[in-house]
Amino acid sequence: MTKTAAISAQTADRRWPYWPIVPIYPYGQRRTLRRELVPDWIWVFEQVQGIFYVVVPIRMTVVRLEAGGLLVYAPVAPTGECLGLLRELCDRFGDVRYIILPTISGIEHKVFIGPFARRFPAATVFVAPGQWSFPLNLPLSWLGCPWGRTEILPPERSATPFADEFDYEILGPLSLGLGKFGEVVFYHRRSRTLLATDTILSVPPDPPEVVQLDPYPLLFHAKDGAADPIRDTPSNRQKGWQRICLFALYFRPATLETVDLGPAWQEAKQGSDRTRRAYFGLYPFTWKAGWRDTFATLSHHETLRVAPILQTLILNRDPVTVRHWCDRVARWPFERIIPCHFTAAIAATPHDWRDAFQFLTPNPAQTLPAADLQVLRDIDRRLIDLKVTPPPA
Repeated sequence: MTKTAAISAQTADRRWPYWPIVPIYPYGQRRTLRRELVPDWIWVFEQVQGIFYVVVPIRMTVVRLEAGGLLVYAPVAPTGECLGLLRELCDRFGDVRYIILPTISGIEHKVFIGPFARRFPAATVFVAPGQWSFPLNLPLSWLGCPWGRTEILPPERSATPFADEFDYEILGPLSLGLGKFGEVVFYHRRSRTLLATDTILSVPPDPPEVVQLDPYPLLFHAKDGAADPIRDTPSNRQKGWQRICLFALYFRPATLETVDLGPAWQEAKQGSDRTRRAYFGLYPFTWKAGWRDTFATLSHHETLRVAPILQTLILNRDPVTVRHWCDRVARWPFERIIPCHFTAAIAATPHDWRDAFQFLTPNPAQTLPAADLQVLRDIDRRLIDLKVTPPPA
């Protein structure tokens, strides 16, 4: 095979034709990285997603079943590359038997469930209760869930065919006004592993391997101005990653200033790269001295955290319900957590899990700087004033 033919085949293998449904980076091309986290029992399949090169991992977890076959938690885009890596596991341990959609609000997860399920016609799909869509609340089959083999996860896990190997706890649905939030965490007893979607994360100081498969977004955000050239060095990869984390989790931390569009376009004319890939030289950001300290506080030895947006806009709407759910989850003796974003696996205990939700207790200690949360709190007030969402409880 010629080099051109090999590149063409590789491109076809990573093609994701449904990207216009959720038009975010990397659009129609998605690379997949498979990693084994618990030998012979648990694997993760990682891709990336983002907006304006603010890219973070999105992760599917595959667990081997003792009775044979595989359980898939939170599918990612079923590209040819992804399916090829998964079929290697199917050849060893049996076909996919169960597919879990553990969220009712994360469209970046829901968009994959239909295409993924169609690739495994013998698998049963289980979805978190309270599924909804906007602007019309459509039936599950209209949202891509296969007719006749999609079930809603029941409150009693003993009613599921995988009850001998997994426990789970359902959060919500929590009312957010126009929509709802809900998530189901799974506990794999044999490996003492907790599977989570969006409620929990840990921020690593260095970019995850999947993000480095194409380092351009990291290098783009390592720039200090539009005129700076793209330079691929380990320090620039780390610098870009840490800034991406601040963007993704705070939107605009106190150490970031945005440049108005007019001056930004003038600066873009001095850009070292004015191609489409570089947004024609546009770089409307200025980072203040001290941004590394802002990141260090957020990461803090890879502390287990609830994302700031969930703290300020979602989980505080019903803190009592969330705390009770958190306590139920903490009864399991897990030793690691695999979330769908940022780093995995995270060495963590039930005590660490509870600590991450301390922001919901009366008079909690402030663990994140108020100045960095200000933009999120401004959004919160605006949504309340417009009666889009209810105020915090």
